[in-house]
Amino acid sequence: MKQFVSFVIKEARHILRDKRTMLILFGMPVVLMLIFGYAVTNDVRNVRTVIVTSVMNHETQAAVNRLAASEYFTITTTVATPKEAERLIRNQKADMAVVFSPNTQHPGKNVLQFIVDGADPNMAQQWTLYAQQTITHHSSILSSLSSLLYNPQMRSAYNFVPAIMGMLLMLVCAMMTSISIVREKERGTMEVLLVSPIRPLMIIIAKAVPYLVLAFAILISILLMARFVLDVPLQGSLLWIFVISIIYILLALSLGLLISNIASTQLMALLISAMVLLMPIVMLSGMLFPIESMPMVLQWLSAIIPPRYYIEAMRKLMIMGVGISEVAREVTILSAMTLFLLAVSLKMFKTRLE
Repeated sequence: MKQFVSFVIKEARHILRDKRTMLILFGMPVVLMLIFGYAVTNDVRNVRTVIVTSVMNHETQAAVNRLAASEYFTITTTVATPKEAERLIRNQKADMAVVFSPNTQHPGKNVLQFIVDGADPNMAQQWTLYAQQTITHHSSILSSLSSLLYNPQMRSAYNFVPAIMGMLLMLVCAMMTSISIVREKERGTMEVLLVSPIRPLMIIIAKAVPYLVLAFAILISILLMARFVLDVPLQGSLLWIFVISIIYILLALSLGLLISNIASTQLMALLISAMVLLMPIVMLSGMLFPIESMPMVLQWLSAIIPPRYYIEAMRKLMIMGVGISEVAREVTILSAMTLFLLAVSLKMFKTRLE
């Protein structure tokens, strides 16, 4: 046991001595949280809006006032016809036009029409939804068309924070673990470690323990920033958030061990980690793009991406506040992937030792 603890202390000291690694490990979460929380965002702000005054009465004027008072929209001008509004949008002088017209089938009610710059379809949909929610709120004549649960303000940070957790924990645990083991092989010190009295399995576990602790520190820092900096709620149980994160971290460590068995140099381990982890996480895990909107082939491919299930579980626990039974599917899949990768990694490692 003393030998095992000595190996853990050795690896921890090696990590702590490398100031660049420590800067990456603890600086990257802060930078990514700030970037995705404030810069890379889909939140609606200051949409240049034109009002078409085809029909203006007390009710529609009240709706326009609500729109003008909102932080999301800026009323630039009013025009008489939809064609004038369309011309302003085509000339890049406005982003959206709101048209009030009489409802011929239901006298006394008005019909809302939105003319939107659709060059960016995602933002166009966001603008329309925000405008509907703002205009029809507390209106007796303009009836509400939708109701938003869990994220009524539609803040993108609610979506990005669980995704950043999944990406960072995978990259830190898998990439750093693989590079750490390959570094020993490159320097020829792995042979020295293997002839020591401690078993090879204990060597691998000892090298993984410091990264397990670092992953927990990163997880805690992300949760604190999410709650107190980005105002993202933590509706679900913190206990289950940490339990599922433990399973996910063990999965990432197993994947790092597998990469170290394949790679012969640190550069190769870094490239494999980037190709196998970074791009699939960003593109296929649901971090940025909804999986349901992908072609069926990519949906099948995303089924083998572990961060997909972790991100889904965290969104349900953190944002929706569901119980563990509602994320049982994701937990089962992550557990099965962890056992599979751990078994394959250890078998390959023992084979290489022989």
